[in-house]
Amino acid sequence: MTLEIRPAGAEDADGIARAFLDSAEHHVPFDRDRFAIPAFDAVASRYRTGAQHPAGVTSVTLIAELDGETVGFVDARLEQSPDPMLRPITYCYIAELAVCAPFRNRGVGRELMAAAEDWGRRHGAGFASLDYHVSNERAAAFYLQTMGYRVGHVIALKRLHTR
Repeated sequence: MTLEIRPAGAEDADGIARAFLDSAEHHVPFDRDRFAIPAFDAVASRYRTGAQHPAGVTSVTLIAELDGETVGFVDARLEQSPDPMLRPITYCYIAELAVCAPFRNRGVGRELMAAAEDWGRRHGAGFASLDYHVSNERAAAFYLQTMGYRVGHVIALKRLHTR
């Protein structure tokens, strides 16, 4: 069994959607006010048409295939902060990482992250960045301990109720 990491095409949309929905099911319990499980067709259409990335932004979706089956994917894009207090650094922002549940803890996520970081490096990124839910201890351990990330800033949320 050989794991292959490669750029995704429109023909990969259904496999990506399966991994995406598996990830959504994992995330919903962390924050039911914010996370939801979308419809399979909506996710597949999004990836089939390339709508997962903002228009005009240098970006990539990479998939992990094991014996021809999509077992995970990562979305990455290049960003720069508009904040004049921050140095003009290009970031490889990891917008999404998903590995199908049966393939977790097998190195798939590590391979996808390494490939996305390499892609960012080749495109001039000086840093990689990402976010994860504070309650997701598994993600924290993976990113901080396994992948060598550090907490760079904190985003605070407040629910605003409409009247």
